[in-house]
Amino acid sequence: MSERKSTMKDKSFAFSIRIINLYKYLSKSKKEFVVSNQLLRSGTAVGALIREAQNAESGKDFIHKLSIAQKECDESLYWLELLIATDFLTSTEFESINKEGTELLKMLRSAIVTSKKNAPHNL
Repeated sequence: MSERKSTMKDKSFAFSIRIINLYKYLSKSKKEFVVSNQLLRSGTAVGALIREAQNAESGKDFIHKLSIAQKECDESLYWLELLIATDFLTSTEFESINKEGTELLKMLRSAIVTSKKNAPHNL
């Protein structure tokens, strides 16, 4: 479990960096501010919530933090889909970051399911 947390932590940090760089590109080069700002907020929240989960006060709190991270990750994928649908991203730009976000989302879902299964009283 510790290895999974470290991998999620590393992947979410790398995802946040990509999101920040994408935000800079969209706002400077494409003059897109509304959706890119939403993406910046949700995309960087994922890693912050995973970090919070590592310092959870209880198993229930851990699952709760990861659940919020999952929602933020899925929201980020929505904003990315919106950006490609409105031609702010090319398919190449979209595919790479979307794949990374989807992998992170799957990891979060798996960690939540495993944590619930291993929790006392099956939370």
